[in-house]
Amino acid sequence: MSLDVARQKDFNGGMALHLIKLCVGADSIDDLREWVAERSLRAIAAGLEPHSVHTTRMVPKRVEELLDGGSLYWVIKGQVQARQKLLDIQSFTDSEGISRCHLVLGPEVIETAVQPKRAFQGWRYYPQDDVPRDLNSLGEGIAEMPADLRRELSELGLL
Repeated sequence: MSLDVARQKDFNGGMALHLIKLCVGADSIDDLREWVAERSLRAIAAGLEPHSVHTTRMVPKRVEELLDGGSLYWVIKGQVQARQKLLDIQSFTDSEGISRCHLVLGPEVIETAVQPKRAFQGWRYYPQDDVPRDLNSLGEGIAEMPADLRRELSELGLL
C-alpha cells in the first residue's frame, strides 16, 4: 500500500467503495450546499430526517460495500470538489415501471482537494485508492485559502 493510500485510509476512514457523479446544474460547492440545505429543510418540514436524496436510473450492485463507509463524490465544473456520506441506497420502481434508485445522503457537504475529472454519464464506482483527500485533512490553513488558489496549487502538484 502506498503512503498516499495509507494516509487516505487514515483521513477518510476505512477502505470503502464510493460513487462519483457529475453535479449537473451546480457551478460551485456553494450551489451544491444550497441544494442540500433546501432538500434538508423540505425533509424536516415533512417530519423526516434532514437527509438529501438523489435519484438515479441505475441501481448499484455493490450496496454493502458502498454503505460500509462510502460517499458520493461530486464533480463540479470538471473537478471532484466535494462529497456526501452515503447513508442508504433504496431501489424502487417509478410510476412508469422503470427501476430507479434513491441515494440517501448525509446533510453535510464535505469539501475535498480538487481533482480533475472528465465528463461521463450516470455514476461510477470510485475506489478508495482514487478519491481525493478531504480538504480539512490537507494541513493547517489550506481550507482557508481561496478556492482558485487551492485549485492552482493542486494543478501544479503542490497540494
